[in-house]
Amino acid sequence: MTRLSRWTGWRAGVAAFGLGALSAAALPPLHIIPLLLVAVPGLLALIAGSGSPWVAARRGFLFGLGHHVFGLYWITEAILLESARYWWLVPFAVPALSALLALFIAAPAGLVWHVPAGWRRALALAGLWTLFDLLRQYLGTGFPWNPWGSVWAIPGGVGDAMLQPLAWVGAPGLTLATVLLAAAPTLSRPLQAGAVAALALWAGAGWIRLQGTEPPGTGLTAVLVQGNVTQGAKWNLDQARLAFDRHLALTRTAMATVTGPAVVIWPETSSTPYALTLNPAARAAILAAAAPAQAAIVGTLAFSKGEPSADPDNLPLNTLLAFTADGTVAAPYAKWHLVPFGEFAPSWVPLAIQIVPGRFGFGTGPLTLHLPGLPAVGPMICYEAIFPGQVIDRADRPAWIVNITNDAWFGNSTGPRQHLAAARMRAVEEGLPVMRAANTGISAGFDARGRELGRTVMGAATTLVVPLPGAGSPTPFSRFGLFIPGFLAFGMLASAIASAFKDRRL
Repeated sequence: MTRLSRWTGWRAGVAAFGLGALSAAALPPLHIIPLLLVAVPGLLALIAGSGSPWVAARRGFLFGLGHHVFGLYWITEAILLESARYWWLVPFAVPALSALLALFIAAPAGLVWHVPAGWRRALALAGLWTLFDLLRQYLGTGFPWNPWGSVWAIPGGVGDAMLQPLAWVGAPGLTLATVLLAAAPTLSRPLQAGAVAALALWAGAGWIRLQGTEPPGTGLTAVLVQGNVTQGAKWNLDQARLAFDRHLALTRTAMATVTGPAVVIWPETSSTPYALTLNPAARAAILAAAAPAQAAIVGTLAFSKGEPSADPDNLPLNTLLAFTADGTVAAPYAKWHLVPFGEFAPSWVPLAIQIVPGRFGFGTGPLTLHLPGLPAVGPMICYEAIFPGQVIDRADRPAWIVNITNDAWFGNSTGPRQHLAAARMRAVEEGLPVMRAANTGISAGFDARGRELGRTVMGAATTLVVPLPGAGSPTPFSRFGLFIPGFLAFGMLASAIASAFKDRRL
């Protein structure tokens, strides 16, 4: 790394981009985490060799560009679905988005240049990286995809243990720890030994938490229906009706294997040809297929003014509707974290680019739905699963979370797998089971500690039948949210700055 710190000009730029690209392989679904032990020390070496904070920031930007170009390549799949209109965007979309996100790495890189090399700079980088990741959740439209805490969402028992600190510090806190551990090779041997001990303690604490007493079950079975409908078929009325019938058939087949109370869950916009809030016949058809289930939860479309009209302000709403066999219908839940360029065009972007036809309206925020015979449920539609600390109504805590989604946009790429990891992380953070019904996959169920109960394969019309586990106690993160990782990150940064200032005075 000493040699790398002496590189300048284009060689340093290429190295920064390459190290960022290398770090993307640590993300789901590859999880090659040891690569971070090369990428982060390499970035710190490039910062150390910078002649000014602006050079350090430029190298951090190139690192972030490489990281996000390779981590978000799958977004091109969505553009190719509308290639007739947006073919010209293909070479630019991912690099442009990656360049915006790279600014959130450039700023920490430039700022830590002012902090002395060694443990102080490593501490400052971890703190600043996390604080800017928190900003990434709010600035613009918000896009906190692929936080480095997600590298620990490894399928199976290892990932289960390593994800348990999410209950205390959330995904941003796990990112903080990941950046700090990845910087360990730049530290003295005693501090490296301390990092290894901290990792062992982390794993041990996670394992111990997994051995805790299980909450009582709900006695319900969740039936997740995966229709595997292509994106184009959703907006073609004839094909959408056929897709609706396919969901009915899959539901009937799955319910033939179920005994006892059940809840049937269909994916996002799975009833496109029928606005279920206005169509009792379509609701009755779903309940007939789902009999004798207690309830059905279905993705549909609604309208901001109740019924369709020519009023340009009467916007469609990406909606989840829950209803029971006795005819009770819960208040519709409308998605409030909309996908930029997918469901609306941000006002601050000069080009009116939108992949989905029309403009969707915004919902009002997290909501808990209450239905007789069904534990209180917190809805989470698609994109909303990537926002830690913003997925449930804390004043009315649900007993479980339902996540309906449509990842058909992104094909059989890393995108749906990264999205699945996000849903699993929300289960651990909130201490609540998550049932995820995905149109093309991956549908899955997780208990309140994020352990997988079952999953489907990508690209199959199928169902998943799993027991609905009970809720865990509210976690520290569920109680205090993003304040915890924000406080820890600020504390680390302040400690590094205070120590550096003290040394300079001495």
